Amino acid sequence: MRIERRPRGLGKAGVALALSLVACSPADGGGGSAKSQAASATTASTFATIPLETTSTSSSTTTTEAPTTSTTAAPLASANASIPSVLKLQERLAELGYDVGAPDGKWGARTTYSLMAFQKVEGLIVDGQDGPQTQAALAAASPPGPMLPGGAATRIEIDVARQVMFHWVNGSLARILPVSTGNNEYYCVDGECSVAVTPGGSFRIGRKAPGLEVAPLGELWWPMYFNGGIAIHGSPSVPAYPASHGCIRIPMYAAPTFYDQVPAGTRVHVLNSPEAEAPPDEGRAVPDAVAPPDTPPTTTAPPAPPAPTTTTVVEAPAETTTTTTVAPVPTLPATSG
Repeated sequence: MRIERRPRGLGKAGVALALSLVACSPADGGGGSAKSQAASATTASTFATIPLETTSTSSSTTTTEAPTTSTTAAPLASANASIPSVLKLQERLAELGYDVGAPDGKWGARTTYSLMAFQKVEGLIVDGQDGPQTQAALAAASPPGPMLPGGAATRIEIDVARQVMFHWVNGSLARILPVSTGNNEYYCVDGECSVAVTPGGSFRIGRKAPGLEVAPLGELWWPMYFNGGIAIHGSPSVPAYPASHGCIRIPMYAAPTFYDQVPAGTRVHVLNSPEAEAPPDEGRAVPDAVAPPDTPPTTTAPPAPPAPTTTTVVEAPAETTTTTTVAPVPTLPATSG
């Protein structure tokens, strides 16, 4: 008979590891962070149930059970505590004009995007976390004022420098969204090359297309064109930095309702961006397309371009040229024969 031996004491070690993981939380949020409480609740529920360990010997079988402490009560309490904290954060962002939807106490992509937009407007580090600096700024903030006080009562203001968009309706701030505009990089498509710039200036919403359109530069969801091929459109990828070929990307959750709320002819002001020629409108409709979900927003900076390489040129030694001077041959007087 084969006897399987297993190390003793793993049960206590597993319990200790699980309890230590339950106690961990993200560093930025601190003890009072709404997102850190939600994250710790998830971690705790994952490690609350510890399997029994069976140790077999030649003579007997010993079963070691996990301690019968309230390991499930803590996760439930933490999860319940996180709901009012996140709910309070969402209500505060909505009060300031950020598009969090209906506050529900659940942390998702919409809350992260709204918090990133707030951080952009306030000049904070854009990480989508409700850390101490963000919490202090939220407590002291007021709704942002118009960038163009004399603009039309209903208009869209796009701040390329801060990567945010303000939608004004009848003189009131309707919503603030994070955006991603042209990355100012050189690109080539179908043999034609240009620079990915979001041109500055004042325009009006022209052609609108429901659902998906595909253009040579990519997919555009619910696009609203206002300057040639430059459009405001939904995208599953809206990082915290400029990343498009020139269009204004907005999160997917906002694209359908924003499309419905903005009629053709609405004034669009693109600020803090150089004037440039816009590409032509070449979008083609894709019927019955299924919209992808929002992907987690990218908060880190774009990858830095590769460092320039230094080429050392070693010159060949100069060639030595030897000049030989030949003395002229004297001309003899002609002789007759």
